[in-house]
Amino acid sequence: MNDVKEIAEIKNWVESFVVEMNLCPFAKRELINNRVRFVASNSSTREELLGALQDELVQLETDSGTETTILVHANVLQDFQDYNDFLDVADQLLIEMNFEGVYQIASFHPDYQFAGTTPDAPENYTNRSPYPMLHLLREASLERAVAAYSDVDEIPVRNIELMNRMGQAKLSEMFNKVKNSEA
Repeated sequence: MNDVKEIAEIKNWVESFVVEMNLCPFAKRELINNRVRFVASNSSTREELLGALQDELVQLETDSGTETTILVHANVLQDFQDYNDFLDVADQLLIEMNFEGVYQIASFHPDYQFAGTTPDAPENYTNRSPYPMLHLLREASLERAVAAYSDVDEIPVRNIELMNRMGQAKLSEMFNKVKNSEA
C-alpha cells in the first residue's frame, strides 16, 4: 500500500466531499484545528487490522490532542460484507478494552450499502469512502457537539435528501474524481 497516496486521497475526500457538502457539520472544526489523525494500516488480515485498531485506540487514550482517528486499511476487508461483519469484532474490542461508551467506531467503505437499499442508491454515498476505513470518535466530544447543534436528528435526513437530489451518476463522478485526484 502506498500510505502517502491513500492518506492524501482520504484527506481530499474529507475536505472536498464530507466537509464541502457538510455531511458532518462537526468535521471542519477538527480538520482546521489539526485534531484528526490519519493512519494507513498495512494490515493484510483481519487479525492484523484488529491489532492496528487496538493500537489506535491506545493512541487516542494517551493523546488528548487528537480528537478523532481515521484508520485506513486498503489491503484488507475489500468486500463490504466482510467489512460489515468485522464491525462486530471491532465493537467487541471496545468492550474488551473497557472503551465501550468512551469511543465509537463509524464505518466507511467504497461499497457501503445501507440495509434495504440497492447498491447504486445515492444515499449509500453518505458512508462511502475511497478506501475501507474505521473512524474512531471520542463519545464525550461527540455528545458535546451534538448537544450544541440544533436539529442533530436532521443531519442524516438532510444528507440522504442531498444525495438523492444529486443522483447516483453525479455522486459517482464526484467520488471517482476525489479518489483519482493527485491530492
